[in-house]
Amino acid sequence: MTTSVVFTFIGADKPGLIEKISNTVSSNGGNWLESRMSQLAGQFAGITRVSISHDKAAALKIALEALSEQGLTIVVQTGDSANSRSLQQQQLTMVGNDRPGIVREVSSALAARGINICEMISGITSAPMTAEPLFEASATIEVPSSLDIDELTDTLELIGNELTIEINLEG
Repeated sequence: MTTSVVFTFIGADKPGLIEKISNTVSSNGGNWLESRMSQLAGQFAGITRVSISHDKAAALKIALEALSEQGLTIVVQTGDSANSRSLQQQQLTMVGNDRPGIVREVSSALAARGINICEMISGITSAPMTAEPLFEASATIEVPSSLDIDELTDTLELIGNELTIEINLEG
């Protein structure tokens, strides 16, 4: 019987970080399934899911946490089964002049409706012509099938108008 182990890691960016982590996973009998990783402000961070036989999961956790001696902060959790609620995935995009509170306002509206953010990528670019800071974000969200999509769209439009950003929702 196999189980999923999910772990996050962060450390100063340098060559060989992923090699250390992947060697630890492999030498403990784990199979690397998926990950998201990125360098931000000189740090390299990621989240990874591996499968491993149930009886080897504890040893993998200990081995991964031991990488802290090499400058990595690692948090390890055993994965659980998928959510049983009836959900539909939607794509959410946001673009507008950067200002504090954009993520807070949108994520609050989503959470109030039981909407889960599965993945989100955001960044700051320069607006064409003016070179003003432009906030851009793309997210995959899980929306309960019982939710009124029109009401959600109206709410996101109101938030977009208040923050002067464009918010789009696509199924």
